[in-house]
This record gives sequence, structure tokens and C-alpha cells, in this order.
Amino acid sequence: MTTVERPSADVTELRPVSPDLFRALLRRQATSVTVVTAVAQATDPACLGGIGAPIRAGFTATSFTSVSLDPPLVSFCLGVASSSWPVLSRAEHVAVHLLSAGQREAATVFATSGIDRFAAYPDWTPGPFGVPLLTGVLVRLLCRVVHRVPAGDHALVIAEPLALGDHADGPPLVHHRGGYTTVPA
Repeated sequence: MTTVERPSADVTELRPVSPDLFRALLRRQATSVTVVTAVAQATDPACLGGIGAPIRAGFTATSFTSVSLDPPLVSFCLGVASSSWPVLSRAEHVAVHLLSAGQREAATVFATSGIDRFAAYPDWTPGPFGVPLLTGVLVRLLCRVVHRVPAGDHALVIAEPLALGDHADGPPLVHHRGGYTTVPA
């Protein structure tokens, strides 16, 4: 059994880090850049097309990771105040796209709020279940959402990959210190 020793008397009281310090520290971690897309049916009669009309959402995420190999599960996080959350909170299926080094534009468009991201980035097609699929990505996973876990001001979404889509070779797009960069393939 592993034990944790009690801090010595000369250690100052430990407190949680502030959100600003936490953000600054995590900027030092290099992460893959993904775009998550989804579709859900409108529930508001004022929505264009009325109740039941499909509503698309997509966002850039750097929180994507594998969770389990057996069964295969992946996860990503999304802020519940995000404009994409109303769709993601109801979507049964999502597509996760790992971006290539040449897809900075996709990362930027899907990270921009207040725009129609799918009109601004036309390199996509409708896929199974109506989920938008980006083209030219390193890896594309079509997934079934299995859990949504509240986590502070975000939700952790856990999903089961159903199919591997097209994939390409080349270096990935990476997020580090607040910007996009690449690493050798």
C-alpha cells in the first residue's frame, strides 16, 4: 500500500491554484488539436426549420484523449457556457477529427465564436447520423456518446468509437503556449 506523508510543519498551507495560474501552467503542455462535430434536433419552435430541424455544432478541442482500450473509449471536455454545448448536451453521436499540420484554418474557424463555423469552413460533408465530417484530417472517429459528466464549468464527454474514417499521413497540428505548431511525423 502506498502512503502519503503529512507535510512538515514548515510547509505553508496549500491552496487550490487560481484559474489564471492554472491556465498559464497548462499552456506549457503540448496537446493535439481536434475538432469535434455533432448534430442534434432543434427543441425550440423559434429555431430555423422548427422543432426537429437538425442543428450542427463544432468546436476546437485540445482536451481529447483515450480513456480505455477495452472497451475502446475516448473523451473530450467542453465548457457548458459554450455555444456548442446545447447541441453536444443532446447529441447521440459525434465525430472527432485529429487535425494535420496544414489545418490551422480549421482549428481557428472552429475556435471562433459568433460565426457559422460550417459556412466559414466548407471542407466537410454530412456523415452517418447527420454528423458533419471534416475532410483531409489525420484521423476521424465517429463515436457514440456514452456519458456526460459535469466537471466544474465544463462537461467531460465520454464516447465509444464506432468507425474509423479516412485518415492521412503527415505531422499533426499541436497546441502549445497559446498557439498552433507542429511536430515531425
